[in-house]
Amino acid sequence: MTKPMSAFTTDLQHSGMIARDLDETIAFYRDKLGFELAGLYLNGENRCAFLRYGHLTIETWEGDEAPLTTGAINHWAFDTPDIEAAWENAKELGLEIKESEIQSIPTFWAKGIRYFNVWGPNRETIEFCEIVK
Repeated sequence: MTKPMSAFTTDLQHSGMIARDLDETIAFYRDKLGFELAGLYLNGENRCAFLRYGHLTIETWEGDEAPLTTGAINHWAFDTPDIEAAWENAKELGLEIKESEIQSIPTFWAKGIRYFNVWGPNRETIEFCEIVK
């Protein structure tokens, strides 16, 4: 029996936003708004930063064109401790999964991440992400 995806997640992990200029974005959120730079990682040839204030974490990266418009959040990510179980449940629910398999980025955090994305009803991207322990 399928369950709502919240049964496979523990919390909102981060929101994703493309940076027009990553250094400027980091400086603005860190120096002017008081966010902590929680991590700066390579993703191929590009950099990706995680900025944190309280419970809010913003993932921002370079290499894609920034939309530069109101509402330009790229994705919402939910923290999942079991990416395989979340993947199977998403398929059983008939969610429109954007990838054909679970993805990974080994350079994020200490041991990498595993994730997949689904389309929401407004074509918003919703990510389910496991930080590898």
